[in-house]
Amino acid sequence: MKVLLCFATRIEMLELESKLSENFQSDGQGAFWGKNMSIKLLVTGVGVPSTIFFLQNILSNEKFDLVINAGIAGAFHSNLDLGEVVLIEKDRFADLGVEEKDGSFTDVFEMHLAEKNEFPFQNGWIENTFEGFNFLKSVPGITVNKVHGTEASINLVKNKYPEAKVESMEGAGAAFVCALTKNSFLQIRSISNYVEPRNRDNWQIEKALSNLSQVLLELLLSLTAIPT
Repeated sequence: MKVLLCFATRIEMLELESKLSENFQSDGQGAFWGKNMSIKLLVTGVGVPSTIFFLQNILSNEKFDLVINAGIAGAFHSNLDLGEVVLIEKDRFADLGVEEKDGSFTDVFEMHLAEKNEFPFQNGWIENTFEGFNFLKSVPGITVNKVHGTEASINLVKNKYPEAKVESMEGAGAAFVCALTKNSFLQIRSISNYVEPRNRDNWQIEKALSNLSQVLLELLLSLTAIPT
């Protein structure tokens, strides 16, 4: 099986890279192989534009059996623990649209500038395309260009998309590319913080990254039994 793992930042990838070096052969430049598995690591940069460009660029030149977008995320609800790793079952672009004069938000689907059920969207969401993976809690996520940091903006987005449990800055971009290029896709996120009035002192990034790398390693090792 040939797997591509993409991260927004190198820091989100470093611990996994070290673990992979202990379990697979490596060329020292982000490629690993062995145990019926070929793995490539990619850092796209932060945000949707960089994610779409660099992911599309590599997928236009190489074919993978599975693409995984991984990283940290903020949780909207305390029923997700800091450091918990979750599977994003579906994602959407949550700030693509217009702000109305009363402060409310109207997305492009409500504006009839895009069709909410036109591929790859299903009621405005892009759904996970890799079946049979179920050892993590599965939750909906949203993707934003600006993470929420005030009580007013947090309440607005929670009311707008009450299904959403987490937010990231890349997930829907990666899902969008993979759906359109017909690549099987997973998004895995580790909770580094709660979406609350911004307070970095409450974040647990190291714990989130450590748990993320361990889950990703376990996932990859479980996939080694699947023939290429």
